[in-house]
Amino acid sequence: MNKIKEIFNKLIKPLPIEFKLKGLNTSVFGGFDSYVLKLSQKLKTEADTNETVELIEKLEDLFSDYEDVTLDERYEKLEDAVEIINQLGQKIHRQKIFKLKNNKLEKIEKKKKQSKQSKTKASNNQKIKSEVKEGQKLPEFWQQEVRYVKGVGEYWAERLKKLEIEEVSDLLYYFPRDYNDWSKRSKIANVTAEEEVTVQGKVVNVNQIKPRQGLKIIKVGINDGTGTLYGVWFNQAYRMKYFRDKQGEIFLFSGEVKHNYGRLEINNPHYEELGGEHLHTARIVPVYPTTKGINQKKLRTIINNTLDKYSTEIPEFLPTFVLDKYNFPDLASALQDIHFPDDQQSLKLARKRFAYEELFILQLGLALKKEGVKEETPGTKHSGGQELVAQYFEKLPFDLTSAQEKVWQEIKEDMAASNQMNRLLQGDVGAGKTVVATLALLRAVGSGFQGALMAPTEILAEQHYLGLKEELAPLGIEVGLLVGSLSNSEKEEVVKQMEAGKIDIIIGTHALIQEEINFDHLGLAIVDEQHRFGVRQRATLQEKGDIPDVLVMTATPIPRTLALTVYGDLDVSVIDELPPGRKAVVTEWRTQQARSKIYSFIEEKVEDGQQAYVVCPLVEESESLDVESATEVFLRFKEEIFPDLNLGLLHGQLKSSEKEDVMEEFRKGKIDVLVSTTVIEVGVDVPNATIMVIEDAQRFGLAQLHQLRGRVGRSSYQSYCILVSDPKTDEGKERMKIMARSNDGFEIAEEDLKLRGPGEFFGTRQHGMPDLKVADIIRDQKVLEKAREDAFEVVRSDPQLNNQQHQILKKFLSKSFDYDFELIDIS
Repeated sequence: MNKIKEIFNKLIKPLPIEFKLKGLNTSVFGGFDSYVLKLSQKLKTEADTNETVELIEKLEDLFSDYEDVTLDERYEKLEDAVEIINQLGQKIHRQKIFKLKNNKLEKIEKKKKQSKQSKTKASNNQKIKSEVKEGQKLPEFWQQEVRYVKGVGEYWAERLKKLEIEEVSDLLYYFPRDYNDWSKRSKIANVTAEEEVTVQGKVVNVNQIKPRQGLKIIKVGINDGTGTLYGVWFNQAYRMKYFRDKQGEIFLFSGEVKHNYGRLEINNPHYEELGGEHLHTARIVPVYPTTKGINQKKLRTIINNTLDKYSTEIPEFLPTFVLDKYNFPDLASALQDIHFPDDQQSLKLARKRFAYEELFILQLGLALKKEGVKEETPGTKHSGGQELVAQYFEKLPFDLTSAQEKVWQEIKEDMAASNQMNRLLQGDVGAGKTVVATLALLRAVGSGFQGALMAPTEILAEQHYLGLKEELAPLGIEVGLLVGSLSNSEKEEVVKQMEAGKIDIIIGTHALIQEEINFDHLGLAIVDEQHRFGVRQRATLQEKGDIPDVLVMTATPIPRTLALTVYGDLDVSVIDELPPGRKAVVTEWRTQQARSKIYSFIEEKVEDGQQAYVVCPLVEESESLDVESATEVFLRFKEEIFPDLNLGLLHGQLKSSEKEDVMEEFRKGKIDVLVSTTVIEVGVDVPNATIMVIEDAQRFGLAQLHQLRGRVGRSSYQSYCILVSDPKTDEGKERMKIMARSNDGFEIAEEDLKLRGPGEFFGTRQHGMPDLKVADIIRDQKVLEKAREDAFEVVRSDPQLNNQQHQILKKFLSKSFDYDFELIDIS
């Protein structure tokens, strides 16, 4: 029965993702339909009743033509699949697995039986007046639908859904984007223009003015005994009747004062009658992100009703030692203060708590993942390979730098240990990561295992393959290449050799993680240029072996704060030193007007026997974008600028064989100037190329510009990078200045992070970057480091969060944050 559970659990794992993707068939490499059909066959062999077999066959029928139908039809199939899977779940797990709620697929938790007493308590909806304490359970209201909140109902629930507010907890954690501080009341006689104020006065007159057709201006005057101030509304005639009925009543007006036509006025003031609790005036007033159909006033009222009703039941989930250590308010108080603070100090403390809370939860997830691997996953122990490593060192024409030595020592110790290695290797362009990776591969092969290196592009994979094949052939090591452009027969032969254990090291692209690819004995998985791959792709390669060691490498310098959030589950090694003899690349920013001088400079260097890259942002000319394209520049160079030079053109639309031919010609020096797109961004190594011209440089991020610049400066020659750009914005100009003044990849990455923000740093959000509401990983670096220390302390003391005091923390972690814990089950 354990075997059938294992296959079933694996089968259903990507279903929520496929649902979220609305049937794109991309939730699994090779297609979701192929994945289901393959595992259904395995499930059928383990089935113990005819009824179970019939259900599995129904599932197979559903997905037999999944690829051929429309997206709407696929979505219907997914809904039908949920019903079948729930029936299978009842037979295999004795419970349904999923529920469809508001077009979202949710996993059903096993519920403990309620006692009659607790059922009565819930039905009577009694408030439990109990002290908030660590370790209590999440209350029932936490995931209650918002329509049951006072003032919501079905009508407003539909509008709140547009803001992704569906449950009470969503409402409580729907934080303001800003605040208006109208807590200080002023006498009307003392207010001045351009001032944000709150005034209190009696409604003394209500007028409507019609200066022209289609425009009605409502003016309401309030007087406090020292003067009169007017609230002004445009084309809101209903205000007229409201305030006429309220003449003589005392009102509060809040807003920015203007001086118009000799009168003090506030356009569209926030107002409330005096008396009772004030939510919209005379306090620090929250301003929420809104959408069409729901306004600030309604949102404030709903959130205030929620806090009023549930404040005594809101549980605390942060550990007591954290609250004491930082003097944080408890969750109930912090929620009250972040929505409706009494003063700036209360707001500051609440924001501080929630910034920490977000980062703590994130780091706790990473800690669980990292420590879970150490505690539960014995890794692959590499005890051999010393002789191969020694032979490789003998043939190496240079010594390792001290930084390479240090990193190699860290990796060597990891590989020799019985726990699985999960390490990130960072190194600036040209720092020598490949040499260290080669040493690790030799250690694995010498210990009786296979090694795999996955690269993001075929150009980079082929370059690794050619280099390693040549270097390692004298050591008797068989190196193979698996990329998408191979013919079917070539792929089949490579896979056959891999599975038979006849290939020691396999280099490849995404082709390595296809479903049908298997290894004989994978002991080390290396992922090059990790920022180009998603977390899942790394995990899929890892699953190809029996818990292989994992080394992920990147030449994109990642700021420490971002590394702690995106790669916090990995140990980090940094090669922060370039090989001796390398000269810093001279970087210059030039406008379009300097082209003739740039072209003369290229000709001069080519005459000296050197080569140049010219990089363009587009392959072909675009009608909508006024930027240089590679094809356009290549033709202009050939016909007008450099008719006597040997030119090459390289871009992503060429066939792999054509790309490799062009690169081989460039490596051999048969091409003087290579016009290219960013396909040469990573991995291309031509030491004789000393000039890099980047057209329309303002269209690239700093990290990408630094990567491109790294294609030159790979020899003892002086190299140059020329940024051709006419930026229209101050930010664009600042980016060019940063590149011109600094060659430090980490400094550039920090600046890039500040300018573009964490969500855009990698150009995609698939890498685990969290959606932080309060915390800012640039501003809150110290908070992040403290949260990390505390989270790891918790997990070291309780690796599965099984202690009673951590039960609610565990629940909060799994319910409130959408984070993918691949290696540890926290449900």
